Amino acid sequence: MLWEIEIHPVAGAADREADRVLGEVRSRGLASIRTVQAARSYLVEGELNPSQLAQVTRFLSDVLVERCEQQALPTTESTVNGRLLNVLYKAGVTDNTGLTAKSALQELGLPITGVATCRKYWVNEDASEEDLNRLSRRVLSNDSIERVLSGPLTLRSLALGSEYQFELRHVPIREMDDAALQRLSKEGQLYLSLAEMRQIQSQFRELGREPTDIELETVAQTWSEHCSHKTLAGRIAYRDEKGERQFKNMLKETVFAATQQIRKDLGEADWCVSVFKDNAGIVRFDDKQDVCIKVETHNHPSALEPYGGANTGLGGVIRDPLGTGMGARAVCNTDVFCFAPPETPYDSLPQGLLHPKTVMNGVVSGVRDYGNRMGIPTVNGAVYFDDRYLGNPLVYCGNVAMIPRGMSEKKVWPGDYIVSVGGRTGRDGIHGATFSSAELTHESEELSGGAVQIGNAITEKMVLDVVLAARDRGLFNAITDCGAGGFSSAVGEMGEETGAEVWLDRAPLKYAGLSYTEIWISEAQERMVLAVPEEKWQAFHDLCASEGVEATVLGKFTDTKRLVLKYQDQIVGDVAMAFLHEGRPPVVREANYLPPAATPFRSASKSTDLNAVLKSILSSLNVCSKERIIRQYDHEVQAGSVIKPLVGVQNDGPSDAAVIRPDLASNRGLVISCGMNPRLGDLDPYWMAASAIDEAVRNCIAVGADPERIAILDNFCWGNTERAETLGSLVRAALGCYDVAVAFGTPFVSGKDSLNNEFSHEVDGQKKTITIPSSLLITALGQVDHVEHCVTMDLKSPGNVLMLVGTTQAEMGGSHFNLVTGSTGGDVPKVDLKTAPRLFSAMHQAISKHLVRSCHDLSEGGLATALAEMAFAGGLGVSAELAAVDDVDQLSDEISLFSESNTRFLIEVPEEHVSAVQSIFVQGGVPEPIQIGTVNDSGRLIVTGQNGTRLIDASLEELKSAWQKPLANF
Repeated sequence: MLWEIEIHPVAGAADREADRVLGEVRSRGLASIRTVQAARSYLVEGELNPSQLAQVTRFLSDVLVERCEQQALPTTESTVNGRLLNVLYKAGVTDNTGLTAKSALQELGLPITGVATCRKYWVNEDASEEDLNRLSRRVLSNDSIERVLSGPLTLRSLALGSEYQFELRHVPIREMDDAALQRLSKEGQLYLSLAEMRQIQSQFRELGREPTDIELETVAQTWSEHCSHKTLAGRIAYRDEKGERQFKNMLKETVFAATQQIRKDLGEADWCVSVFKDNAGIVRFDDKQDVCIKVETHNHPSALEPYGGANTGLGGVIRDPLGTGMGARAVCNTDVFCFAPPETPYDSLPQGLLHPKTVMNGVVSGVRDYGNRMGIPTVNGAVYFDDRYLGNPLVYCGNVAMIPRGMSEKKVWPGDYIVSVGGRTGRDGIHGATFSSAELTHESEELSGGAVQIGNAITEKMVLDVVLAARDRGLFNAITDCGAGGFSSAVGEMGEETGAEVWLDRAPLKYAGLSYTEIWISEAQERMVLAVPEEKWQAFHDLCASEGVEATVLGKFTDTKRLVLKYQDQIVGDVAMAFLHEGRPPVVREANYLPPAATPFRSASKSTDLNAVLKSILSSLNVCSKERIIRQYDHEVQAGSVIKPLVGVQNDGPSDAAVIRPDLASNRGLVISCGMNPRLGDLDPYWMAASAIDEAVRNCIAVGADPERIAILDNFCWGNTERAETLGSLVRAALGCYDVAVAFGTPFVSGKDSLNNEFSHEVDGQKKTITIPSSLLITALGQVDHVEHCVTMDLKSPGNVLMLVGTTQAEMGGSHFNLVTGSTGGDVPKVDLKTAPRLFSAMHQAISKHLVRSCHDLSEGGLATALAEMAFAGGLGVSAELAAVDDVDQLSDEISLFSESNTRFLIEVPEEHVSAVQSIFVQGGVPEPIQIGTVNDSGRLIVTGQNGTRLIDASLEELKSAWQKPLANF
């Protein structure tokens, strides 16, 4: 029997969900909707007597603040007057709350067979159908994962699916012409090029048979951009203002080559352990442990279903280090998000797009819930805004994990069982890998909703714990995560050198009715695949069972070098591993880049109010406080956080980097930071890449990291690289990565790319495309010998001297000064590759010798912003003069204050240490820091110009208010 337990706020209590919906209704102009009431309900299936039903109701509600009503379903009655709209998950979408409730009720001994959740809304009877439709699709639900049923529920059962009737399907590809091949690629959501489809056709013509559907899907997953990085690793003919250059494998010849060169230069002092060959990069940490790091993107799923996309983005990247070597223990997370501005007008949204505010709230909630529930602190990140992220938000998620020394390698042996551990397989995530490799359109929500998964952090925590226990008992030989492509990618990659035979009908399913192909390519979450020796299977199984984790033998690794797939003892797929991993035709692309003509800097006004400019920069979306987001994350769990995302006297100043202590028995620490500036990519992607690396590294150094032990990761998010100019900008950025990484001695240890981040729609019959700005995220992983020697960015004591480290140049191109004032032109910020490493070394020496009380890097907003942030974070005033900042070119006051030149720091030094600090820099062969002001207790920031004019005179309260207000209530 099916029961509905409807839960309302008690009489007189606030109906917060209804208030939220009404706020959205008003902002969207749905004038006919005047009243809304809301409730939530549980649909409970089971043969329950009245006493048991009452027990279920008490368990699911809080009698102090909620009132409950029960009714048997189906029904024609509604408990509240008005038009009733019920929001439920679509069939097959994971309902974590329902699953948890079901498990808990069954543990109480109640005869429950199923639980599902529902949200209910009643609106005024005379609301128009048009407004109700907009309310349902744009406010109450997400079409990708939810359905809206109008009126009282008439459901009779929660049962999903029916028994699958096995039928082996072949795809008649051998006689298709090019048009048919292209149609199959698109409509079948394979997203392969015509050349790739022809290659598959040729292969099966040689074999004298048609491929089965599962063989075609397997090849598509393996050859997808997401899994094979075929563009960046392909052949590219590149042309820029210097001439032509041919790449056989662009990634290997730039990013990878930089690491190879650095490791060669280090020789026996090489501290890299495993780079670009496993799920995450590994470097040395101490005598007992190494450290893993990985950053992934989950952009396309997050565009369709922000909560689920971001939720599983973080869950997936946590599984990467867990599937690296023999398994690593997660110690912290990072995240970086790119959104369109939250104030974007609703009526400007193209069909098929969610509002940026909806995307932002969903993404932040998804990452928050997954990390917090797994007990992993989220300690570092950033948020960027640009109108061009409207069609494609970017969601970068990272994880840092510790692995015992000597456990960084793994090996599959023929005869090992293929074992699946963790979550069950459903239809969630079908075509996720291929979908992530395609351009979004207004139809993506409908066509690719199944590519979105819903994660379950508790299940993943259980998997993580049991895998580490099994590792320490030596119960498996190899492990990888089951991510993009599902079993297809995981087993295909693990068995590449051996071969594998998979028994698909043995996979545990969430519900009945999945075909053999759906089982194989589903990206259902929280699953790992392991190679377990037959003699250790029982011990492994028993360990998993003792922790409530499901483990299943899906097949065996073989010595055939073939991937054989079976269902009910029938072969449904048989593909040579060589064809899967080496058969893809090489991508051959043209790439062109011509830098735009330089234009001189032109200030918008001769009489610019610099007080107002500073406040405008502080309140701009890319500079303002992200405290509203940061506070949602637990950055204290595991007790290892040393420097947190927010610092200062009120713990609300913007930290440059995070510092954690991964081993509480040691004072050695890890430093995590990031660098990114998409605006610079419009001027020159080479210097954008250089600036991103410089920023990530100087953020690390600003808290005390050793510049000789900083590893970096690259994450390229670009538009459609089939266009020569778009690919050319990517190649140019990769060249910048090589040059700067080698100069800095910062090896790349891992990376990921996400291409085709575009959204196309029609306007008056014409195709319009929204392309993201070229976006390169650099993540830095530094190390400190003693965490107690680290410094933060907030000012510490009146009387201390403020010193500017580094050289300020007339580099206003892409600056926030230009953005907020309407000024134009100027040079893009560059990096002095000879001076920067020496300056970083001198900066580290000064901090290591305890000569520096606080340190802050200069980035967005330049010197003025750094002064303001250090002052209000420390609650101390500043008096500064610009005369000392100018170089021989006599920079203007505007440029001195707001230039965003790289490789600069602002440091607070006790007066008695000033000469010692200057001496360190002189001995290091770099310009000595310039004294520009002093710290005081005035509560104001005062900056005097070259001619003695007071340029900035503002209270810390008004500066801090400008900085905190924009996203305080997003």
